[in-house]
This record gives sequence, C-alpha cells and structure tokens, in this order.
Amino acid sequence: MKITALENFFVKPRWMFLKISTDAGLVGWGEPIVDGRARTVARAIEELHPLLLGQDPGRIEHLWQLMYRSTHERGGPILISAISGIEQALWDIKGKALGVPVYDLLGGACRTHIRMCAHCGGASPQDAAFQAKGLRVKGYSAVKTAIEGAVRTIDTPEFLDKTVARIAAIRQEVGRTVDVAVDFRGRLSPAMSRRLLPLLEPYGIVFAEDPCPPENMRAIAGIAASTTVPIATGGRLFTRWEMRDVLEQRAVAVLQPDVCHAGGIFETRKIAAMAEAYSVSIAPHNAHGPIALAASLQIAACIPNFLMLEHPGMPNKWDVGHGFLATPFNILEGYLDLPRTPGLGIEMNEEAIRERAYAGDWESPRPLHVDDHSVAE
Repeated sequence: MKITALENFFVKPRWMFLKISTDAGLVGWGEPIVDGRARTVARAIEELHPLLLGQDPGRIEHLWQLMYRSTHERGGPILISAISGIEQALWDIKGKALGVPVYDLLGGACRTHIRMCAHCGGASPQDAAFQAKGLRVKGYSAVKTAIEGAVRTIDTPEFLDKTVARIAAIRQEVGRTVDVAVDFRGRLSPAMSRRLLPLLEPYGIVFAEDPCPPENMRAIAGIAASTTVPIATGGRLFTRWEMRDVLEQRAVAVLQPDVCHAGGIFETRKIAAMAEAYSVSIAPHNAHGPIALAASLQIAACIPNFLMLEHPGMPNKWDVGHGFLATPFNILEGYLDLPRTPGLGIEMNEEAIRERAYAGDWESPRPLHVDDHSVAE
C-alpha cells in the first residue's frame, strides 16, 4: 500500500482537516491546526509531500522521523502541528487496514469509558455558577473555567477578589464531588500567580493550567513550589523533548499534551509514558474539532495515568462531530464510551466537509489589545 495524495480542507469555524489517500482505497483523516495559522500549516504540509507520496503509510515511526529530521531546523508549532495531523491520518489508515482501533495497537484499552471535562464560561460569578449547574445536571464530574481578559503584571486586589468570587460561586454550585480546573491561559505573571493561587486553595481546584506563560518553565516550577494547588501545562509545548524539561524540573502534577501540536498520537503516548515515571497525570489538551477529539480518545483509552479529556462544548455540537461525522460522539453523564471501530473510530461526512470548506482568505489571528503592563496570552 502506498500514499497517493494528501488534501487539506479549511473548514469553518477555524479548523483544518487533512485527508490522506492510498492506492488500496483506504483513507485516513487528521486535524493539523494552529489557531490563526491554518494556511501556514497547510503550506508546511505541502512542503512535506515529497517525503510522503509513494511511501508505505504503515511505517508511521519512520515517516515521523523523516518529516522531523528532514531539515536542519526542527520543531516549533507550525512544523510539529503539520506532522501531528499527518501522523493521526497514518494511524487511522493503519487501524483500518488491520481492522482494529488505534488504541489496540498501542497496548490496548485501560478503561471502558472516557471521563470528559466540559468548558464553563460566564463573565460574572452568577453566570459562571449557572453554567456550572447545567454541566453538573448533565452528569459531568469535571469542569474547566478560564481567566479571561488581560491581567496586569501586578494587578489590583479587586482583580483578585473578582477571580476568587467566580471560582467560589462555581464550587458552591457543583459541590465537592465535581472537579473544577482553572485555566490561567498564561495571562498572569509569576508574581500574580503566587498571590492568587493561595486564595484559591480552599476551593480544592483540581489543577491550575498555565499559571504564567509556559515558555518560562522555571517560573512555573517556582509557582508549583509556592502552593498546594496542582499545576498543569503542556498544551503549547511540542514533542517529548520540550515535555522532558517540564518533568525534570518537577514543575507540574498534570501534563496536557495536545495531539494536534505535540507530535501526534504515538508521540503523545511516549509523553504519557515519560510522565508516568514522574507520577504525573495526563489530561490531554483538546480545544479543536471532531478529528482531534477522535485522536485524543485513542490516547485517553490506553494510558494508565489518564485524568480527564476536555472538550469545548460548542452549542452547535460541531466539536463532537455534528455536521462532520456520520455518527457524532454522544457524551452521556459526562463520559464517552470507548470507540470500538477501526482506526480513529470515525466516518467523515466528506460531502458536508466540502460544502463547509472555506476557499477565501483564511481568517487572520485575532489582535490582542493589552497595555504595556499586561501579560499577553
């Protein structure tokens, strides 16, 4: 079997899907995306075509190394995200060729259903509590909320009070049986995180994600040493080599590799094995579309140190495949059943994808309006 074609689809809202075809009639799907850089990633995939066309799609590790090592400069969000989407599609083909789910090729399932973590918005404490209540009623045992807006390097007591009030309202609404995660989105300085996290300790949050910009790992390690709140990061890190530094510095209790950015399915599996040696849990970062969810589920199924898998919870349910998958994912009581069908376990509605494909100029990154004293996302 040989690879015959790679095709990109720019799809609204801000996603890109990749289809790899073979001369045996099998196709695989992946989701290579960097928010606001879809066309750039697409160009990177085109530059990788000469390395892939005519190759055996089953030689996944060989092709990964070939793509990664083919030039002097390696890594970075564009190249690794391109490789990640390609790699997902290769596993989809391999699983279909052998008639088994991908997780069966990575050691087999460790669980029968996957715990999901839903996003909880709401600008005010009342709004946040209302959304959290709705998620609890649906059966979710884990929710994640985010710090929104710019934060000054040293912000006011009012900011601290408002943030704590919002988390307190969520905790009061969901009780002590639901895990509450807080995504700082890298918007706080180390100084502000050290001020805020002790105030959140009474609310028993399951982890604080990116309490400062994740490129400053020594600072994250310092924050971790200053609080009992478990620290999480990894959604904006690439490959096992960047994750290794996080683990060696004992910076986190939870690692969040993103299967669309970290290097793909097998690379994420390797990262999970490294984390297991450091007693670190894995909560895969997943803020993308349905193919990313399908790939993330394969990882969640087969790693022993899995904690939970987030999903955006879009009102139109596009993130779980409505309008894109022949059979969308169905989250019941906060869990997804283990996929049983071969490959990534999904059948794409290619006609619908082509109808939603975006042919014009792709959307530019959103401008970030912050003053000189704020920490950018």
